[in-house]
Amino acid sequence: MRQAEIERKTAETAVRVAIKLNGSGESRVDTGIGFFDHMLTLFAHHGRFDLTVACRGDVEVDGHHSVEDVGIVLGQAVKTALGDKAGIARYASFYVPMDEALAFVAIDVSGRPFFVYDGGVMAPMIGGYDTELTEEFLRAFAFNAGLTLHVKVLYGKNSHHKVEAVFKALGHALREAVAIREDIKGVLSTKGTL
Repeated sequence: MRQAEIERKTAETAVRVAIKLNGSGESRVDTGIGFFDHMLTLFAHHGRFDLTVACRGDVEVDGHHSVEDVGIVLGQAVKTALGDKAGIARYASFYVPMDEALAFVAIDVSGRPFFVYDGGVMAPMIGGYDTELTEEFLRAFAFNAGLTLHVKVLYGKNSHHKVEAVFKALGHALREAVAIREDIKGVLSTKGTL
């Protein structure tokens, strides 16, 4: 199947995410934060995931709860869609240039969550999106999907370009890491489990 739908409701947000890992990159995203919608759309398109995200959150406070909770639910959906992870490539990394900016993402679908982020200096806001929330989203996503995730913006001047390069690189790297490989029987671990 390699697909999942997860819902999460709190006093701050109501989030529903549906993902199909073997998709075509089609997406319907509505979080109430325009730039974040754009980034999730890019993630789905470049990862070739079919993705639906609906979030109603307390954006009148700020975007923190919505962005973090979408990360939580998207991570849970990816983890569920992967099942026992049999046959997946497990590891992947990808560089994405976006004009003057360059971002790098490395992933291990290990089942052991860990997260390293070096986003460099960013403008405080991109439209209505607080750039600090990129790190919050990625952390929530990694820990709930069970990923070891390393993200680095190597350089760039335009914050929009830097964040966009990160989300595109994340899509590409995740697509490669979760791809089924014919030469892998079971899981790619001497432990026998991921």
